[in-house]
Amino acid sequence: MTEVVVATTNAKKLGEIRAVFAPLGLRALGLGDVPGGDAIAEPVEDGATFEANALLKAAHYARAIGRVCLADDSGLEVDALGGDPGVHSAYYAHGLEEGPRVAREVRDPANNAKLLRALEGVPERERTARFVCVMAVADPEGNALATSRGEFEGRIGEAARGANGFGYDPLLVLEDGRTSAELSPEEKNARSHRGAAARGIAGALLEILRG
Repeated sequence: MTEVVVATTNAKKLGEIRAVFAPLGLRALGLGDVPGGDAIAEPVEDGATFEANALLKAAHYARAIGRVCLADDSGLEVDALGGDPGVHSAYYAHGLEEGPRVAREVRDPANNAKLLRALEGVPERERTARFVCVMAVADPEGNALATSRGEFEGRIGEAARGANGFGYDPLLVLEDGRTSAELSPEEKNARSHRGAAARGIAGALLEILRG
């Protein structure tokens, strides 16, 4: 197996990436698997696009660790809200300054509640939305090496459903009527934005790491 450091401490996100990478011969390490990795200060994610934030994070952690590093930036785009919460998805309810200090188990429900409030009165046909994930790889000097993008279409339901996944998964209703949080991990990896981005970047990663 060829190892790659993924710049995350989110166990569920890391698990999704590992499930895609393992059959391809890539072993994904989280920041907690690298000495001192989980003590690295998080960069300010102030990019205007998912691509900018993914590249920013990949370069930041690659320089800090001294290894090729993969990072992703992902979020939810809601058409009725002009694409919001977009790049601010992770900290939608608390803001960019306070958000990183709020535990995920508090942050996720608060984000979902704010989104439902923002869409009150919006009819079902106008609640179209998509998850977006951009993955980026940087070398130890912080140079960008590759990027990949995936999207996952649906609409925002009127209440959260499902116990799988994380973030906005319980709110994104798919064509078959289930939410992203009602999919099995295997189904989600086969269909999701993160699965698509991971598959898209895996070949480039193998060439980079083996070369």
